[in-house]
Amino acid sequence: MNADAPPLRGIRWVCFDVGETLIDETRQWAGWADWLGVTRLTFFAALGAVIAARRDHREVFQLLRPDFDLAAARAARVAAGQPESFGVADLYPDVRPTLAQLRAGGLRIAIAGNQPLWAEATLDTIGLPADLVAASDRWGVHKPSPAFFARLAHEAGASPEEIAYVGDRLDNDVLPARAAGMWAVFLRRGPWGHIHATWPERKQAHMSIERLDELPRLLGLDDGGGPGA
Repeated sequence: MNADAPPLRGIRWVCFDVGETLIDETRQWAGWADWLGVTRLTFFAALGAVIAARRDHREVFQLLRPDFDLAAARAARVAAGQPESFGVADLYPDVRPTLAQLRAGGLRIAIAGNQPLWAEATLDTIGLPADLVAASDRWGVHKPSPAFFARLAHEAGASPEEIAYVGDRLDNDVLPARAAGMWAVFLRRGPWGHIHATWPERKQAHMSIERLDELPRLLGLDDGGGPGA
């Protein structure tokens, strides 16, 4: 956490991104490497190169297979019984206890990210202590669009300044959340988190953390009071 940053005040909701914030996507990306027939090391190196170049991460497929059709490949994986998926085993270890502690401290929890419909159903099945779970595909708007964050505030029934958005990406999470008037919390985790941590835009995050279990203190819950006490 930023050493000189005070606890965030006036927060009622904490919203979490999904991939590399709550879910370790290593297994999902490894599945794509296997499907493409390249080594996992090659795939992960290519993905890091695309992220570092500030390009859409889906361009990794064209980098490795210039004629690659992602939609067709997803359909083929489903037909072959190898669909994209995640589950309880993919949760980062700090997720469930942190969300439970925040909830016990009087905060409401949302989970909302750029995800397909199946991910929303899976998150419901995992049973995290959340008041709101939403996939961008259901909403029909995706980060970093301002419409995504406006929809989040509407669904939460809260003003933007009452929401802290936690994510591992500056481009999709921190910068647009801040522009929407929310508290932006940057999580240095996963490939985006570690690469984006070197970008100058990191300074625009209201807070930077290395682990989710830093959040309760950041939100003023370790002093015996409620949020913003």
